[in-house]
Amino acid sequence: MFFIKYFTGQPSEYIIKFGRGRIRKEGQGISFFYWAKRNTIVSIPATTRDVDFIFNEVTKTFQAVSIQGQITYRIQDKGKIFANLDFSINPVTRAYRSEDPDKLAQRIINAVQMLTREQIQGLALEDALGSSQAMAHGVMEKLKTDARINAMGVSVESIYFTAVTPIPEIAKALEAEYREMLQKKADEAIYSRRASAVEQERIIKQNELNSEIELEKRRQELVEQSGANRIKEAEYKSKAMELEWSPYRNLDPKLLVALGMKSLGESGAKIGNLNLNPDLITLLLGLDKK
Repeated sequence: MFFIKYFTGQPSEYIIKFGRGRIRKEGQGISFFYWAKRNTIVSIPATTRDVDFIFNEVTKTFQAVSIQGQITYRIQDKGKIFANLDFSINPVTRAYRSEDPDKLAQRIINAVQMLTREQIQGLALEDALGSSQAMAHGVMEKLKTDARINAMGVSVESIYFTAVTPIPEIAKALEAEYREMLQKKADEAIYSRRASAVEQERIIKQNELNSEIELEKRRQELVEQSGANRIKEAEYKSKAMELEWSPYRNLDPKLLVALGMKSLGESGAKIGNLNLNPDLITLLLGLDKK
């Protein structure tokens, strides 16, 4: 009875009980009694597994790149995997008796590396660095029909390339080139702003100059118009005076003196003192003699 033991399976395991070369019992997460000396127990993962990878490849331009990512896979066909790899375990410690389970992950990684190499060898370094998502999609499509993967009964659920990086020396060179490009763009932006500022200042000064020219033109027009008005006014005054005095041109001087004296008489109330000097009297008498 000491050789008969009880095994309890986990929901995440597909358990197969072998005895005398035949499958005695199988199922996901099953439990059973077994004879330690005659029975072999196989535990195949029933859930998805994640495996990380990193490998180096060379681009079309002969530049080495490091590709890092993760694969998620599931053992779909238990019969195929059982025929290719040994998943038997120690029922007590539940440790695998061989290294075959670890080989499965490596075989999937090898298949991914071979398919990745086919793509990356057709790309230049710059294209490879920016095509991780496209490469992962292409590898995933080819894995669906890959004979090596299908022969093991494995289904690859997803694949991600988390990083595609060049060697440190090339990375520094690319960073320096990119920094120079950014610096050049920054300088161009500064020069453009300066040129724009100079152009705006020129436009402002030109507008100010145009305003001054326009103002001087208006001032010149004002001076010319003012002069023309004064000339017109003088002309009109001259004509008015000429018209006003024209009736007196042909009058007798004595009459003109009489009119003058009459005018003085009419304004007598406004005249305080009237002085007639001898010269004026002599002039009046002389007119009379003439």
